[in-house]
Amino acid sequence: MAKKSAVEKNKRRERLAKLHAAKRAALKAVVMNRALPIEERFEATLKLAQLPRNGAASRVRLRCAITGRPRGNYRKFRLCRNMLRELGSRGQLPGLVKASW
Repeated sequence: MAKKSAVEKNKRRERLAKLHAAKRAALKAVVMNRALPIEERFEATLKLAQLPRNGAASRVRLRCAITGRPRGNYRKFRLCRNMLRELGSRGQLPGLVKASW
């Protein structure tokens, strides 16, 4: 099990990322638009810098839904490799078949 504080911190980042996604996308569109004057683009850059860092989607870490493990995760199942193997062996994951040849 991962530390509760790390899991909670990641949940807070997910909430902030969802909250600021639209504002962040609008400001980034202004910054990337070459047709706009440089002053307007620079102001958008400053406003983007004022937003909380943890509001960026790239700060969110993919963690296992069961254990909170930060490494070795499968995006499709949102599980770490250990839990995927264990639940797959028990037959609790629909559509997952253990390979045998």
